Amino acid sequence: MISRRTTLLIALASLAGSAAGLSAVAGDKGSHKGMSEQEEARAALLRGEIRPLSQILRTVAQRLPGDVLKVEIERENNVLIYEIKVLAKTGRIRKIKLNARNGAVIAIEDD
Repeated sequence: MISRRTTLLIALASLAGSAAGLSAVAGDKGSHKGMSEQEEARAALLRGEIRPLSQILRTVAQRLPGDVLKVEIERENNVLIYEIKVLAKTGRIRKIKLNARNGAVIAIEDD
């Protein structure tokens, strides 16, 4: 399980209908049970704790069109949350939060 303080940052090289060119940067120095943050995220996906990033990005594109700048997975109040920064078509940077397990939009706000 992803630890409470672990933040997985995924920088997207581009959003061309896929999540190609992802790289992860750890928010914490340590990892859970000797696993890298990428391995933790993959394990959470396989356990059904989070939706695939491709599904989440489709929801984001529908609700907040623009260019994805950054994706984070965090644990808030024991719930895994995708936090995604988007450069909206208006030129503003916005943040959309989604429940990582079911993909439900929690909030859309200015960053």
